[in-house]
Amino acid sequence: MLTTDPLRLAVITGSTREGRMGPVVADWFVGRAGAHPTFEVDPIDLATLDLPMHLPDHLDETHRGYAASIDAADAVVVVVPEYNHGYPASLKQAIDILKSEWRRKPIGIVSYGARSGGIRAAEQLRQVFPEFDAMTIRESIALANVWNVFDDDGNPRQPDQLAAAARGMLDQLAWWADALRSARRADEALAMSS
Repeated sequence: MLTTDPLRLAVITGSTREGRMGPVVADWFVGRAGAHPTFEVDPIDLATLDLPMHLPDHLDETHRGYAASIDAADAVVVVVPEYNHGYPASLKQAIDILKSEWRRKPIGIVSYGARSGGIRAAEQLRQVFPEFDAMTIRESIALANVWNVFDDDGNPRQPDQLAAAARGMLDQLAWWADALRSARRADEALAMSS
């Protein structure tokens, strides 16, 4: 059974490309997550962070805010496009610039693209996150031919189908987020008592 205090969910828009569909997909998902009874949602758009192209020794104030958001999150959802059979460099930099902030967190993936729906990018992320001691959950969402999924106002053309997919992913993410938060708190309590 889930605890009664809300779970903090960071939703990252992983593309910074001009003309991107990321904000449309992320806005839809943030709306679904905000309607879920378990989550408090923290949207993060990488295009607004201006992350450095190099890996700095120390983060500046803007980047420390990003790190604090991921550190405070109980779960993370990455909204990722597939560009040339992979995920964007902006997302790789956003992942690599942090370390312990990802530790023991469940990661959900909402991918989008052309015919494949971004699944190649999603599968690559499933290889990356375990290196940070984070785990990707089984349930994911892949939006094929994303330009046809939403209308000009950003509304899904098949809202019930997408809502069901989001609910399934969010329910699984909530279970893992609650379990891992409890485990992290137990570890912290044990460390403080030592």
